[in-house]
Amino acid sequence: MVGIVIVSHSQMLAEGVTETARMMAQDVPMAAAGGMPDGTLGTSCRRIRDAIDAVYSDDGVAILVDMGSAVFSAETVIEMEENVRKIRIADCPLVEGAVTAAIAASTGSDLDAVIHAAEEARSMEKVPS
Repeated sequence: MVGIVIVSHSQMLAEGVTETARMMAQDVPMAAAGGMPDGTLGTSCRRIRDAIDAVYSDDGVAILVDMGSAVFSAETVIEMEENVRKIRIADCPLVEGAVTAAIAASTGSDLDAVIHAAEEARSMEKVPS
């Protein structure tokens, strides 16, 4: 099953998004990688790598990020893993993308389909026009 890693500048936000997605797909391996080791805001390549290690399988890992340096940090980790493991970043809203990715992963979708499901969340309307 595809694993999911939530990367945020805030540990609490990463854990909250993970908790929300887990409500919809309890069996999907998910991990939060938020904040710096000392508890301050920021992103940590080490925390991202540890989260990937915690949920990785041969099916791969989808990483969802909040913004800015979270993208850079995740890309840095992926570059270190290039040609070794299947890891991709989804370009999507964090909460909606996490929920749709988790649902897709829970149905046995492959990494491409999980990423696609997360990225489809960009077009979700919250309030009908």
